Amino acid sequence: MNNAPELQITEEPPALFPLDFIRRSADYILSQQLEDGCIPWFSGHYADPWDHVEAAMGLSIAGEYRAAESAYAWLAGIQLQDGSWWAAYKNGQVDNRERRESNFVAYIATGIWHHFLITGDRDFLLRFWPMVKKAIDFVLTLQSEHGEIQWAVNSQGEPLQDALITGCSSIYKSLECAINIAVVLAFPQPDWRRARTMLGKALREKPHRFDRTWESKARFSMDWFYPVLTGVFDGAGARLRLQQKWDEFVVAGLGCRCVNDEPWVTVAESCELTMALLAAGDTARAETIYRGLHRWQDTDGGYWTGYVYRDSAVWPEEKTTWTVGAMLLAADALAGLTPASGLFTQVNLLDSAQDTEGLDHLHHFELTGSQR
Repeated sequence: MNNAPELQITEEPPALFPLDFIRRSADYILSQQLEDGCIPWFSGHYADPWDHVEAAMGLSIAGEYRAAESAYAWLAGIQLQDGSWWAAYKNGQVDNRERRESNFVAYIATGIWHHFLITGDRDFLLRFWPMVKKAIDFVLTLQSEHGEIQWAVNSQGEPLQDALITGCSSIYKSLECAINIAVVLAFPQPDWRRARTMLGKALREKPHRFDRTWESKARFSMDWFYPVLTGVFDGAGARLRLQQKWDEFVVAGLGCRCVNDEPWVTVAESCELTMALLAAGDTARAETIYRGLHRWQDTDGGYWTGYVYRDSAVWPEEKTTWTVGAMLLAADALAGLTPASGLFTQVNLLDSAQDTEGLDHLHHFELTGSQR
């Protein structure tokens, strides 16, 4: 891994992203992907199911369909009988057997739906339907009568009885995607719809059902914007939520802080906030934040994870694949690069097979030299 440079803050570049941004970003993820399809955080590190999917979505945006499908096939090959995955994997082995996290497991539905939106490949959707169904069914075994979903099970498979706002918000979007997959394939799952309704109600109206057994996670910016990013709040409610803690989490000219008590802005959180702003209809601030993020790209196409502005230092000295994936997702949301560009900026819950007629326009998005 390269030593991080001393970075000087410069004026924002005029364009949303450089002309070679997509190609260089995809090449970086490809350079870290293993032969079996696994995408670790970076070379020599572990992979976790959620961040692995985030990086795979970046590959789909760049037209690297085979590599993305290899990433999903890797997850299918290591899925446990109950539909879940362990928290981390490294060198073909389980690296963390302490728990299996519900939002990590559910996120596969988001990735599979995202790839389908771009390619229109129903055979792909059908191929991975068993994986998605098993994963979502596992996650919904952890939903309480109040609507929230427990954050994990331990090594013995026993539910860890508490819920995370960010994790449950991510699951909320994953349930939307899973329901849409089921509609396209004509495999209706009414229980999934009811579960999503209950989860949304809990996130909007039952804050006491979250962070019950540990200190509040409100210091994390994701708890602030994820309910907007994933469609739990929309319209005026979304705009109000983002405005309430704007000064707490956003550093002008730099981006979004990871937590409110550290002088540390992170690229992935800034990308996700960009998409949340778009979802709330605030395009101007979304573009302003995103334009400033390209300063963190290294010469190999990777993006440094974060920047400690108090020390004028890149930290940690890591270029994570999921950060690059987030950059590509935000670029797509801003510039409409693919038919999946609206996935995180609008809710599009299909009701029946008739709703799939609007998907017939799906086409392959190709970049010169991108198919491998």
